[in-house]
Amino acid sequence: MSLSEVISQELASARNICSTYGDTDPHCRAAWDAVEEVLAARSHQHANLSNFERYCLDNPEAAECLIYDN
Repeated sequence: MSLSEVISQELASARNICSTYGDTDPHCRAAWDAVEEVLAARSHQHANLSNFERYCLDNPEAAECLIYDN
């Protein structure tokens, strides 16, 4: 699973939890903390990447960034 996929899942989870429990609930705050941690991991990962790798992280659906499994 790519970091972009993890970010998408964490975002969806945080939105779902907050809509269920409310924005002020500790579950909601914890879910958004998890999103922030994953985003921080991505920003640290960007420091060692080439310009092309950064482009693909920001644009995973771009034709030149798609990876096909055999």
